[in-house]
Amino acid sequence: MAEAFIVAAVRTAAGRRHGRLSGWHPADLGAQVLNALVDRTGIDPAAVEDVIMGCTMQVGEQSNNVARNAVLASKLPESVPGTSIDRQCGSSQQALHFAAQAVMSGTQDCVIAAGVESMTRVPMGTASSLPRKAGLGFYMSPEMQVRYPGIEFSQFLGAEMLAKKYGLSKDRLDRFSYESHQRAIAATHAGRFRAEIVPVAVKRSDGGSDNGELHTVDEGIRFDVSLEGIAGVKLLQEGGVITAANASQIADGATGVMVVSERGLKALGLKPLARVHHLSLLGHDPVIMLEAPIPATQRALQKAGLSIDDIDAFEVNEAFAPVPLAWLQATGADPAKLNVNGGAIALGHPLGASGTKLMTTLIHVLQQRGGRYGLQTMCEGGGMANVTIIERL
Repeated sequence: MAEAFIVAAVRTAAGRRHGRLSGWHPADLGAQVLNALVDRTGIDPAAVEDVIMGCTMQVGEQSNNVARNAVLASKLPESVPGTSIDRQCGSSQQALHFAAQAVMSGTQDCVIAAGVESMTRVPMGTASSLPRKAGLGFYMSPEMQVRYPGIEFSQFLGAEMLAKKYGLSKDRLDRFSYESHQRAIAATHAGRFRAEIVPVAVKRSDGGSDNGELHTVDEGIRFDVSLEGIAGVKLLQEGGVITAANASQIADGATGVMVVSERGLKALGLKPLARVHHLSLLGHDPVIMLEAPIPATQRALQKAGLSIDDIDAFEVNEAFAPVPLAWLQATGADPAKLNVNGGAIALGHPLGASGTKLMTTLIHVLQQRGGRYGLQTMCEGGGMANVTIIERL
């Protein structure tokens, strides 16, 4: 069977809402990642046969096919097409799946899978709220409402439901969040993110810049974090356990990986970082919504012929602390292998960009630790999850 290889993986450091990346138009920010992938591989830009870009809020500055717009803002020639993917938070992980499937099919030899999201400039929820305000209706159809009468699809309610189902106390969630920051702080101080981050100019939402300063450190990390500070953050709902401190941070960012076939490796003279070992996805309960990574992981390992102990590093998106904690509890994975450099609670979750963001970190973690297999999964709106297993080469 034909195989897919990842030859480069990069990301911007995440920016806080109204922070150091907020002055970037999303297409221009995405273009920075496309340029970096071409620069790092040294290939002829015209050799790229497609750009598949994840983006969740595809309205405003992220509308009209932001992938193609990022191509037109980059050094790639006009001959390179682009298409935009929305699988909610898993959008750019799905972009990677499509890119891998394209080269595995033999129809293409070099595809970029990427993601971009400016949560400052196109806020979360805009894709559904703005059309509704304009009288263009709501995404829940009459037949959906017959099937789910009176049900509100809410990730926040889903997080509360997940915590209750798995017996996760607020204290446990807060401690996990504190650990996420501590891991991110340690990784930053040790320089473990340096190879994966593309430096970009600071552009604030007020139009100002910081005298040519480059953005190279994830802005959401709280270097002065304390468990007491996390524990003191207000609950999102009375009687619940979820707070802004034990949930992922709103963030701006762009990420991407270059995927090539074996023929592409030879033709372009590239050395692979990793081989795509397994790709799968699964739909699950859309009400609890965030539990899908558990059955998706279990099925993926079975299909791949691997056990949980065969995996050397895991990236499970920290949309809310209950997600990775429930996943750990259900799968029996070693906590020491999970999100070793911190996760979205500390580093930020730029929605459609997070899939290739996690993959970029996973590849570099395997390189730094000498591991063989890495597994990535994340919860997605609508109750879905992608799973990607890679083998370091």
